[in-house]
Amino acid sequence: MNERIRAREVRLVDEEGNQVGIVGGREALEIAREKGLDLIEVAPNANPPVCRIMNYGRYKYEQSKRDRDARKRSKVTEVKGVRIKSSRIDDHDYEVRVRDAIRFLKEGDKVKVSVNFKSREINHPELARELLQKMIVDTADYAVVEKTPSLEARTMTLMLSPRPNMGGEKKEASERADKGSGDKAVQTPDLAAQTPDPAAPSTPSVPPAVSPEPAESVRS
Repeated sequence: MNERIRAREVRLVDEEGNQVGIVGGREALEIAREKGLDLIEVAPNANPPVCRIMNYGRYKYEQSKRDRDARKRSKVTEVKGVRIKSSRIDDHDYEVRVRDAIRFLKEGDKVKVSVNFKSREINHPELARELLQKMIVDTADYAVVEKTPSLEARTMTLMLSPRPNMGGEKKEASERADKGSGDKAVQTPDLAAQTPDPAAPSTPSVPPAVSPEPAESVRS
């Protein structure tokens, strides 16, 4: 950047993104200084290196703002547990576990379903396997199988991952909240350029006609 650029010649791009051409390194720096901007080397391995004139401080600020927005909108995938205490679970309790699993999957989280064996149930692991296979079928619209049912000590586990389109509801809600917050600081110049011209005539809004309420409605 600026004086640290040692190339004798550079391919210069101005602050508007226009190609200036090949100029001397010192000349490119002088052009940037005359405009009160910085000279940034954007392609050092090119021949000659490509340098661009820009406001480096503003560029770093906007980049950090974009990074913060990306971190705020991103969701860290978690592993939620759905525990089935027995392979002989009744239908109602099983349906509750299915609803829990689907809710986690729709939020974009992975789900680890575990079936615990009580006393002699360990002698019939096929019951737990059938139960987990049923769970796979009942969540098929929301999940893909990351790990098939496997037996570990006295527990059989199944790992489900959300389908690629899962988690969209939470993301859309977050985006709606951001748009309604009125925080103009996160608007980019491109969005600002789309602001309507205040000099342009606007169409007056006509309030909807309201029918008078019948007199009977006020009677107790």
